[in-house]
Amino acid sequence: MSIIYWLAIALALLALAAVLAGQIGLLQGTPPADLGVREGKLKPPSVTENSVSSQAALYPDHPQRRYADIAPLALQGDDAATLAKIKAILGTMEGAKVVKSEPDYLYAQFTTRWMKFVDDVECWFDPAHGVIQVRSASRVGRRDFGVNRERIEAIRAALAADK
Repeated sequence: MSIIYWLAIALALLALAAVLAGQIGLLQGTPPADLGVREGKLKPPSVTENSVSSQAALYPDHPQRRYADIAPLALQGDDAATLAKIKAILGTMEGAKVVKSEPDYLYAQFTTRWMKFVDDVECWFDPAHGVIQVRSASRVGRRDFGVNRERIEAIRAALAADK
C-alpha cells in the first residue's frame, strides 16, 4: 500500500480522535473567573487573535487591540429593554446558553456542536456612554477565524431588525 493511503488513514484517525476529545469535554477550556464588570470595564481582550471587545481601545498597549476592536451595541429603547432583546436573540442562536442575566449585564456561553469549544460572551450597559459594551472570546486556541466578531455582528443585525 502507498504512503498516501497510510497518510489518509492517519489523518482520518486524528480527526476522529479530535472529535471524540471534544465530545467528552476535553476542548471546553476552563470558565474564566474574572468575567464581569470591574471599574467600568469588561475583561480585556485575549492576547491572541480569538476575541473581540468594544472596550479594546481602553488598552492602547494591548497586543491585540486592533484585532479585537469592535463597536458597542446601540440601545434599542432603554438599557433594560435592549438587554432583554439581546437575551431573546441569544436564545435563538445555535449553541447559546445564558448563564447570568442581571438588570445591566448578560453573560452567555456558546458551545460548538462537534468539537464542544466554548466561547464566553458578555454584554453590559455602560451608563457613562449610553451603549451596550460587548466582549466575546474563545477559551482555547490562538485564533477564532472571525467567529466572535461574526457573532457580535449577528446580534447587532438582529437588534437593528427588531426596531
